[in-house]
Amino acid sequence: MKEVRRFFKVQTQTIWAPAVTTLLYLMIFTLALGGGGRIVLGVPFATFVAPGLIAMGMINNSFANSSFGLLVGKIQGTIIDYLMPPISNAELILALVAAAVTRAILVGFAVAGAMLFWPGVDLTVQHPWAVIWFGLMGAILLGLIGVLTSLWAEKFDHNAAITNFVITPMSMLSGTFYVISNLSPTFQTISRFNPIFYVISGFRFGFLGQSDIGTTNEAVLHGAIGLGVLNLVLWIAIYYIFQSGWKLKA
Repeated sequence: MKEVRRFFKVQTQTIWAPAVTTLLYLMIFTLALGGGGRIVLGVPFATFVAPGLIAMGMINNSFANSSFGLLVGKIQGTIIDYLMPPISNAELILALVAAAVTRAILVGFAVAGAMLFWPGVDLTVQHPWAVIWFGLMGAILLGLIGVLTSLWAEKFDHNAAITNFVITPMSMLSGTFYVISNLSPTFQTISRFNPIFYVISGFRFGFLGQSDIGTTNEAVLHGAIGLGVLNLVLWIAIYYIFQSGWKLKA
């Protein structure tokens, strides 16, 4: 509740501004790449790119939220407020990630609500389970990475470095604006090592019923399982880091 109240007090910055930014992406890329009735995966370009932009907005804001809480506590000397309450490390991690997921969901709904009025965008859901699963797994994944970043970072420059040189490239080069079949075989292979690719493509599959993860629905299911396993591994790793007190306790 503390983390949710913190970002909700400045909701113009944390919820509505990201929604506007994502809509600008939609406008720019639709005009630049979607002219002439361009069709991708059997649908108009605007319909193709919209789910990916929703997912990208969700995961970016999940990372932004979870990477801020512990870091600002370390910098301002209020980290004790996180460490002293009688809650376990598992509960603390759960709280930080749950707050990040809450923000991601709110941003997702804000972006999707605005896109409903965008000309040429159809957000009809074909597979609700994929929308829910990949949306949640993506938000949890970036929430966990954000917690790990805030544990490692000692100043805001460190956080910005991870955002600018890791998260943003992974998000932008995840197939949000294209299908990876347009890439050379080498870069297709590289893309398949990017977990955000599976988040974007799986989330899009929920709306379009098609994905560039593979030619079968089983490939999408394998991607869903893989994300779940990756999140579990990250969760366990972060738990043991909390247990060790690395960069948290003298």
